Order: sequence, then structure tokens, then C-alpha cells
Amino acid sequence: MMAAAALALYRTLGWGLTPLLPVYLGRRRARGKEHATRWRERLGVPGAVRPAGRLIWLHGASVGESLALLPLIEALRREWPQVTLLITTGSITSAALMAERLPPGALHQFVPLDAPGAVDRFLAHWRPDLVIWTESDLWPTILTQLQRRRTPMVLVNGRLSDRSFRRWQRAKPIIARLLGCFTEVLARGPEDAARFSALGAARVQAAGNLKLAAAPLPVDAAVLAAARARLGDRPVLVAASTHPTEEALIAAAHRALLADFPDLLTIIAPRHPQRGAEIAADLAAPCRSQGADIPAHGLYIADTMGELGLWYRLARVAVIGGSFIPHGGQNPTEAVRLGCPVIFGPHMDNFREDVAALLAEGQAVQVTAETLADAVKTAVAASRLPESVGTEQGTAVETALALVGKLLPDRPSPTPLPPGEAGAVGSG
Repeated sequence: MMAAAALALYRTLGWGLTPLLPVYLGRRRARGKEHATRWRERLGVPGAVRPAGRLIWLHGASVGESLALLPLIEALRREWPQVTLLITTGSITSAALMAERLPPGALHQFVPLDAPGAVDRFLAHWRPDLVIWTESDLWPTILTQLQRRRTPMVLVNGRLSDRSFRRWQRAKPIIARLLGCFTEVLARGPEDAARFSALGAARVQAAGNLKLAAAPLPVDAAVLAAARARLGDRPVLVAASTHPTEEALIAAAHRALLADFPDLLTIIAPRHPQRGAEIAADLAAPCRSQGADIPAHGLYIADTMGELGLWYRLARVAVIGGSFIPHGGQNPTEAVRLGCPVIFGPHMDNFREDVAALLAEGQAVQVTAETLADAVKTAVAASRLPESVGTEQGTAVETALALVGKLLPDRPSPTPLPPGEAGAVGSG
């Protein structure tokens, strides 16, 4: 009863706030948080015509989640080439990345705000036959409306950090109701599976990590060749997906290493590229988004999207951001897949199972802020691993494909809601 009442109140508030949504999006647009021309998609207004036939909707909240979906998207295109794939994300950066990486037959839209009118409008237009959600991005209105339409839903790459699990336990009746909307939960590993079960998910299995099934990050071969010709054998350190305060830590480690490696190049790629100019000013370093070429040595701010594959291929070692602050860390596997050993700090809770495997395989070192420079010194002095070492894991994709084969209906689309169920949303 408590869960039903809470969700009913949430939906009522959503209806009440509907007239304010264009204003809210306008303010976010002014701050560069929403797309300048496609922002109405967030109100459920379609940005494309729905193709005829069956359609699978896949959702990844941001860059990491949407990238994790790519191997599954490619596999779905091979298995069911006649089925349209609709991919939604919530951020501008992820949309730009999907525009570059999605295969033919896959469309991108921004996910609607979790307000009844926006959700109803989105579903009335796209009418998904099957929905595939990633990790733990649970939106009550979207999930419950899909359940009302009897649309099969699968949660893939299910992940629950320590912090999320503790927080969700405090609202277990509501979380159990939302998890009950999924036909099945495919968790990354046994620990995540146990947590989803404890929170009330009925059908859960540990299927593996989609991020380990992804192809190596792409690179422009000409840009890579030019960079290697310029740098030669000079040592390169990349600090990937850094967060505020971590850039100063990396710069301090860089200075500490200059006595041993006077020609060291340290590339800092911030997690949020829009911080690049600020970081460059603070560290008096050249900035890629401002047109600065890769220098021969010193600090360099790589604040562009889609180039981590370049930096990892150039580096002797990568320091993973989000791990020296209580954030939980960023993905360490992308670097290792390109033969770049990694160093990370004490806060890697978001990737506990990946970290354990990498440490056991000798492909990573965990340090504190105080021991970072010494660890980097050891790694820079060592030889690099062979490029593209084997860390692929196909289980997650294969399990998801088998489940899609069982759940994808033969009918062209789900039965639309009765007239009047899809609410109107102002376009501002």
C-alpha cells in the first residue's frame, strides 16, 4: 500500500509540474545541459518517424551506459536485422557519441522526462515491443506505464554500488515495486544479483558485464600515427575521466616525476569535458578544445569526446579518475583492453569485481594519493603490455540475446492505450 500511494503521489506531482517543464528545460538549455534544437524530445515529442514493424527500445542514461549497450546493439542487428532499434540517452555528450557509433537501423532519441504527459506521448509514438534498460536508472512513471502496456522489460548490466544498495534499502517497498516491472534482471555478477534479489526483483541471474564485451575503443589511425611520430619513445601518462581535485593530484605527481622523466607527457582527460578550459587555466596547460596540438612533454588537457582510444594507445600507464575521491571510480577495463596497465585510487566501489580481476591478473595497481607518484614511476619505467589484451566476455551478450529471442513478440507493436490515456504536454 505504501508503495502504491507513493507512486500515485509521484504521478500526481508529475501532472502538476507539467506546465513548468518547458521552463525547466529552457533553463537547462541556457546552461548547455539540453540540446539546442532537440530539447522537445525530452517532452516526448518525437524527433523521427517510427518505422513500421517491431521495435526494441534500449536505454542508457549517459556515456558509460550507452557505450556498454553497443556490443548488444550490434548483436541485435545481426540476429534481427528487420527490427528497428531505438536508443535513448539523457545527456548531450552521449547523444553525440551515439551519432558516431550507432550502426544503420538504429535511431537515437533523448529519453523523456519522467512526467506522465511526456512519457505517454513518447510511448504512444514509439510503441516499443520490448524494452532493454541498463544498470540502475529506474524512472517510476516510465517503468509503470510500460508495465501497464504489458511491454516486456529486461534490465541488463544490472549494477548496485554499496551506496545505492544502502539507499534503496530505505525505500524497499517502492524499489521492489519498480523492479517488479522487469520481466528479468541480468546482473553483472553474483554480488549485484544478490542485491537485486534482496531488494525484491523476482527473476535475477548473473549474466556478466556488457562493458567487457565491447570492442576496443576506436581511434583515428592517421591521428594516432602522427602522434606516435611526434612523441617517439617519450613516456606518456594519461589520467582518464578525472573529477575536481584529482587534476591537481595528477599535476603534483607529474612534477614529482620530472627528475626521473624530464620529457614526460601527462594527458589529463576530464570526466566532464566542459571543465577543460578551467583546468587548463588552473594548471597553465595547453587545451585540446582550444586548438592546442599534443605537446612533446608537460601537461596537456584533452577535453574532447571520443578520443580516449587515442590516449590509451599512446600511454604507458593510465590513472583512472573518480577513484581518489569518494565517487566509486570510472571504468578501468577500456584501458586494459588496449594493453594499457592502470593505476587507481582507493575508491573503486562501482567496479569492485572488475578491480578484483584486474589486480589478480597483475594488470592494475591500487594506490593512495601519497603513493601515486611512486606507482606511476614504476609503471612508466616498465614496458607496455601487448595491445588489445584479452578481457572480452561474451556471456552477457549471449544471455541477453537468448532472452530477447524468448520475449520479442511476433506482433508488429503493442496494443495502444485507449483514447485519452496519452496526455498532452506543452512544447513551450
